[in-house]
Amino acid sequence: MKLNTNNVKERIKGTFIETLGIEFIETQDTESIEARILIRPDLIQISGVAHGGILMSFTDTLAGIGSNLLCSNEEYSLGMQVSINMISSGQLNDTLRGKAHIIHKGRSTHVWEVEIISESTKKLIASASVTNMVMKRKTPLNK
Repeated sequence: MKLNTNNVKERIKGTFIETLGIEFIETQDTESIEARILIRPDLIQISGVAHGGILMSFTDTLAGIGSNLLCSNEEYSLGMQVSINMISSGQLNDTLRGKAHIIHKGRSTHVWEVEIISESTKKLIASASVTNMVMKRKTPLNK
């Protein structure tokens, strides 16, 4: 799975992913996907740190994009389960880097391990496991 950031930018236009400002990173790793998110004032909770929903959404997005990249044109992927542990706080104006690594690529499910790390402190912010289901399309997609 090789991420083409131009293709991803085109596919996320007008979606929640674009609203969050998630920036995908091209790497040579064929078993993982990486992205960044800036913790802006509109993404924090009342205590001034990254809202947990943002971390959950970031995690779900990484694994979801990864699974859809692995799917054939006749398939698509949807989230089934996300389990996330918030280890530390993402601070306002910090950039968080997420990396999702596939640990199971089955015919009907994909399982991902996801880590979110602060780019400024290098601290682990969150660790998650995501399970996605693979579905058959009624009409094949032209990628």
